[in-house]
Amino acid sequence: MRQISRLLIFCALAAAAAVTQQTTASSDSAWKPVEQAMGHSGQVQPDGAMKFGLPRSDLKVVLRGVQIKPPLALGGWVAFSSSGHGMVMGDLVLTEDEVAPVMSELEHSGIAVTALHNHLLHETPHVMYMHIAAQGDATTLAHGVHDAVALTKIPPAPAAPASATSKLEIDTAGIETALGHKGKINGGVFQVGVPRAEAITDAGMKVPNSLGVATGINFQPTGNGKAAIAGDFVLLPSEVGPVMKALRAGGIEVTAVHSHMLDESPRLIFMHYWANDDAVKLAKALRATLDLTNSAK
Repeated sequence: MRQISRLLIFCALAAAAAVTQQTTASSDSAWKPVEQAMGHSGQVQPDGAMKFGLPRSDLKVVLRGVQIKPPLALGGWVAFSSSGHGMVMGDLVLTEDEVAPVMSELEHSGIAVTALHNHLLHETPHVMYMHIAAQGDATTLAHGVHDAVALTKIPPAPAAPASATSKLEIDTAGIETALGHKGKINGGVFQVGVPRAEAITDAGMKVPNSLGVATGINFQPTGNGKAAIAGDFVLLPSEVGPVMKALRAGGIEVTAVHSHMLDESPRLIFMHYWANDDAVKLAKALRATLDLTNSAK
């Protein structure tokens, strides 16, 4: 009887595994037309969205003596909520000369430019950040994004991801403990994402966290346990003042305050920042700031 029971359990587990494998394969294949339209592969995110990296690895951007690695503050991206009808959002990192032609091509493809602004201060050369959004068929939208990106010098494919086992010359464990959130290493930068606790919608459609509605925290080692940090806090209007005060009190410069979307609910404000100091010290200051927001624990 025990042998029969074990056999039945084994069969049930095998069947479940087969269904999971079939579902994953089906999900991956559904994204193929979108990847073909974009011209390179993307990565399916834990929330089901498909994200394409568009890092400006072609640019040498220096800020106060720090050469910025793309994942710190030059990591352009585009993400799709669904392989069928859904939404696309993105953040394109552009040189000043690229802004006008990209904007015209996006307009031609029916993709809205929802914001155009700085994220940094005092960087050389100066770069601009163009946020985009649209709803419709994912493959059609991907063709439009591809044609706009083709007018820039953004490399045609993202750089190979760094090994998950690579080491950085900063105390990543101490950073995680201070922040209360786990991070990952990407291209020489330690990255932590902290979602909002409430659901975000845009034009009535739920926005997955990977479409740019999670607070981004990035650490790039600069030597002797220090790190340059950059990213953005995703805030309700009522949180802007307290967060700005807390960042500045922690020795972190506020470099931009603006919107990224047009029809989101609740209303969101994005606050960008910069500092270069002891990494764990900065992580503690960022944690004190996170505690002032309705962020996921």
